[in-house]
Amino acid sequence: MSLPAPRPWMVFADDWGRHPSSCQHLVRHVLPYRPVYWVNTIGTRPPRLDWGTLKRATGKLRGWFSPVNPDREGGGTEPGPHILSPKMWPSFRSGFGKALNRRMLRRALSPLVAGLTPPPVVVTTLPLVADLVGEWPGVRWVYYCVDDFGVWPGYDGETMQLMERQLVPQVDAVIAVSETLQRHVEQLGKPAHLLTHGVDLNHWRAGASGTPPEFAGLEPPIVLFWGVIDRRMDVAFVRHLVNRFTTGSVILVGPREDPDPELLTLPRVVVRPPVPYSRLPELAAAADVLVMPYADLPATRAMQPLKLKEYLATGKPAVVRHLPSTTGWADCADVCGDPESFTAAVIERLRSGLPDSQRAARSRLESEGWAEKARQFERWVNGDG
Repeated sequence: MSLPAPRPWMVFADDWGRHPSSCQHLVRHVLPYRPVYWVNTIGTRPPRLDWGTLKRATGKLRGWFSPVNPDREGGGTEPGPHILSPKMWPSFRSGFGKALNRRMLRRALSPLVAGLTPPPVVVTTLPLVADLVGEWPGVRWVYYCVDDFGVWPGYDGETMQLMERQLVPQVDAVIAVSETLQRHVEQLGKPAHLLTHGVDLNHWRAGASGTPPEFAGLEPPIVLFWGVIDRRMDVAFVRHLVNRFTTGSVILVGPREDPDPELLTLPRVVVRPPVPYSRLPELAAAADVLVMPYADLPATRAMQPLKLKEYLATGKPAVVRHLPSTTGWADCADVCGDPESFTAAVIERLRSGLPDSQRAARSRLESEGWAEKARQFERWVNGDG
């Protein structure tokens, strides 16, 4: 007797391949045997007259007017999801915008959903699909809560909060990436499973030797941050650090999303554009200390930064801000609550390297792999436990 076909997933999230989100890490582990339809959605950042917004809009238009991809898109020989890029109105703030997006998404996706057997599980990382819940009979809905977008710098927080309050009571299950988000969802009337982020240890231990082009000509030692460069960065921490430096460079690698202008003018601070995920281990191997100088904000208290475990997996010293997501790893890195202690820790790690005690404590990363996280995620998504 043949086994029943695995239930397909439809995932609403940021564009596939744009950045290595936790949802993409998890989905990659089910792609070899489960059909996944990945729906590229819009963000809710108000558009700005800058180069980044223009590039993002151009990419969206290109995706909308390309044929729907019927094949699986992966990297190299790896399987990928079926990519869908339905046209969407770039705002949910007004009743008109919400109604229009509901009609456009129904028109684009309902024929596909109707043809799937068994009916899919819909996973969404954004509350923007709140108006679609209940539209498709037999479909199971899961909210994968990865951030508190209502307090996220640069987002339309009021709209996100309104739609999240509408979404959460309607879905069948919620999975949250941090205890702060778990409590947040429970306040909206739904219990949430907790699934913290994983890490691909083999990926981060494969750093190449040599000087990457992003570091060429810069004065060592190298203090490195990678990720989105935005208003979550604590300028006071970075300013205090560079004011104590007599030599060295602080390199910020990633997309700029309206950061504090002062951050980009500080001496010894160098900003580089984002690099592919595959090259980040190369940058880490060439750096001396990895840092995470986030501000203490509602958004950072709720988030679970992917880079925390990635930093630890590189074997490099890491100095990070004291936040709910970092306190549990204080035996593996230097966790600091003010600019003075942050600067002192960076200088000490530049002098002495990674302590043996921190190196030994990082052995527990062995139980934090994405494969096991994906197995648990799959059970909760499918309602199996």
